[in-house]
Parts: sequence; C-alpha cells; structure tokens
Amino acid sequence: MDMRRLVGRNVARIRREKGLTQEQLEARSGLSQQYLSDLERGKRNPTVVTLYEIAQALAVTPVELLTDTPE
Repeated sequence: MDMRRLVGRNVARIRREKGLTQEQLEARSGLSQQYLSDLERGKRNPTVVTLYEIAQALAVTPVELLTDTPE
C-alpha cells in the first residue's frame, strides 16, 4: 500500500466521520485547504509533524492515520 494514499484515505474518512469539511479541518489544523485536498488525494507526503497536527485537529492518534483499515 502506498503510504501517501493510505494517509490521505484515512484523513478523508475520519474527517467525514466527524462531519467536518476540509475548510473546517483547515481552521483546526492551520494547514491550507489546498494542502488537505492534495493530501486526501495521495498527492502529498506529510511530515511527522504534519501528521501529528492533523491527528490533533481530528482528535485521533497519529497511528490511526497510518493504520490500514478495510474500506
């Protein structure tokens, strides 16, 4: 599994489960909506710090962003 796609898929899934838009996640995380969009499409390679910031904004552990779960 491509880690960029895995992280992107998990961010998008968790964001939707929490009822958040990309704009709302942008406000919570401090990352731009364009960056989040690219990340969710597997086009970005986030740093460990970025993963931590997104996890904090989504109120999950960073490990949840890296875990391969069935769709």
